[in-house]
Amino acid sequence: MATSINAQNKLIYLGDPMCSWCYGFAPQLDQLVQQYKGSMDIELVCGGLRPYNQQSINELKDFLTGHWQEVHDRTQQAFNYDILDASHLKYDTEPACRAVVVVRNMSPTKEFEFFKLIQAAFYYENKSLDAVATYYPILEKLGLDKAVFTQRFNSAEYKKLVQADFKRASELGVQGFPSLLLETNDQRTVLSRGYTTAEKIEALILAALEKK
Repeated sequence: MATSINAQNKLIYLGDPMCSWCYGFAPQLDQLVQQYKGSMDIELVCGGLRPYNQQSINELKDFLTGHWQEVHDRTQQAFNYDILDASHLKYDTEPACRAVVVVRNMSPTKEFEFFKLIQAAFYYENKSLDAVATYYPILEKLGLDKAVFTQRFNSAEYKKLVQADFKRASELGVQGFPSLLLETNDQRTVLSRGYTTAEKIEALILAALEKK
C-alpha cells in the first residue's frame, strides 16, 4: 500500500441499497473497504435512488428486469426476479436508506456490512426493505439491538435525518449511483461513476495520491 495514504484522505461512497448497480458493485466495494479501512476514512452516503416513490415494483417490472439482467451479466451477482410481481410493494428506497443511517449511528463500524447484507436481502432473498422485521435477522447477525433499531427506524427524527444524506449527495454533485470520490486536502477526485472494478479504482487512488 502506498505510504502517502493517511487519515487526511477520505473515500466517499455514494449509493443506495436498492440500486441494482450498487448491488452489482458490492463485492468490489467490499474489497476496497477491506483494503483501505485502516489507512483512510471511508464515508458512506445514501444518495436516495427513488426516495418517496409511489410506484409499485410491479409497475416497473419490465424496466427492472432488463436492468437487473444487465447487472447480472456484467457482475455475476445473483438476482431473484420474483419480487417484481409484488404489486403491493412500492419501489421507495427511503426506508432502506433510513435503516442504514440508523445502523451508522448505532455502530459506525458495521455500517458497510449492514448495507451489503440488506442489498442481498432485497435482491436475492426478495425481502421488503420497508418492513422493520426484515432487518431483524441481519441485526442479530451483527449483534445490534433490535428494540433500539426499531424505535429509531420508526421515529420522525430518523425520517428527517436520512434527508441529510440525500442533501449531501446533491451537494457533492452526484446524480448516479454507485459513485466513488477521493477527498484529499479538501479537494475531491471522481474515481468512478457506475460499475468499475476494485483494481481499476485502486490504480486511480494511487495515481491521485501521487499528484498531491
